[in-house]
Amino acid sequence: MQTYLMKGLHLILSKRITKSWSNRRVQSFLCLFAVGLILSTAISACGNASASKSDIKLRLVSFSVTKAAHDQIIPKFIQKWKKEHNQNVTFDTNYGGSGAQAAAVIGGLQEADIVHLALPLDVNKIQQAGLIKSNWENRAPRNGIVSRSVAAIVTREGNPKGINTWADLAKDGVKVIAADPKTSGIAIWQFLAFWGSVTQAGGDEATALDYITKVYKNAPFLTKDAREASDLFFQRNEGDVLVNYENEIILAETNGLKLPYVVPPVNISIDNPVVVVDKNVDKHNTREVAQAFVDYLYSTEAQREFALLRYRPVNPTVSQEVASQYPKIETLFTAQDLGGWDIIQKKFFGDGAIFDQVKAKSKA
Repeated sequence: MQTYLMKGLHLILSKRITKSWSNRRVQSFLCLFAVGLILSTAISACGNASASKSDIKLRLVSFSVTKAAHDQIIPKFIQKWKKEHNQNVTFDTNYGGSGAQAAAVIGGLQEADIVHLALPLDVNKIQQAGLIKSNWENRAPRNGIVSRSVAAIVTREGNPKGINTWADLAKDGVKVIAADPKTSGIAIWQFLAFWGSVTQAGGDEATALDYITKVYKNAPFLTKDAREASDLFFQRNEGDVLVNYENEIILAETNGLKLPYVVPPVNISIDNPVVVVDKNVDKHNTREVAQAFVDYLYSTEAQREFALLRYRPVNPTVSQEVASQYPKIETLFTAQDLGGWDIIQKKFFGDGAIFDQVKAKSKA
């Protein structure tokens, strides 16, 4: 384009200028118009070239135990994006307890472009704060759930306390390592697993309340997240029993911390959502690449990385590939079976709700 305009300008300037005032005015206008076109085209071209090659940063905020998976997945996405778009992507990642992470995003301490959290309840809180558009579940495959696990019970070598079922956690003299539902996603799943182990097996709520009160009385203190609970149990040899994500326990095994564990046949589907934080991606101008990363997490390649770390994949192809590697669950219940997240939050975890009552009784 610039070449043709330069040639046109050369022709205009090389013509013999008549003495007519009107001709001089026309030729002057044409000259200025051509020069303007050349400059605007050149500036636009430079701007587009710069935009296509400029680096971009994504801010990913996630719950603590996903770090090992993201450490494998992120470099693959960076390489893929570079190959397809000739653009360098870097990630600023932050990991911690899911509830605390959600609070940090809401408070602006973490300007996340993407959140991958332990439970939909935490995403709902960010949505209610106006950072995520409504109906986020419908904007991604699998209702926004990208990783999945179940609860597992791990004991000491030889299982000296004879802990094999959910009911055994309430026995006298058992020290349970558990996390705090006020800061940790696994702690909420733990609580719901305890409660559902009674109600989903035919017990009433009074029985569930009595059981769960005994379990928390056996937990002398509550950790801030799943990783701290694991470190306390495995590294510092605290407690008789740890309830954690199945995948987290298997990860500890691969790191040489092999201890007996059981996956109870009555169990909860631990569903971890991922979502683009709309307000922040618009502020950072990162929506396209952020959404591409979210989509990539559902790919066969990424889901295989989750499966290698013993998450239960949500991609049907990968699920079929690895199904034989996991213990079978006889009764797998979900948050919906317990009333859905709005009811769960109000009934169990609101101020003065069942968890606060149980915690107060356990300290009495």
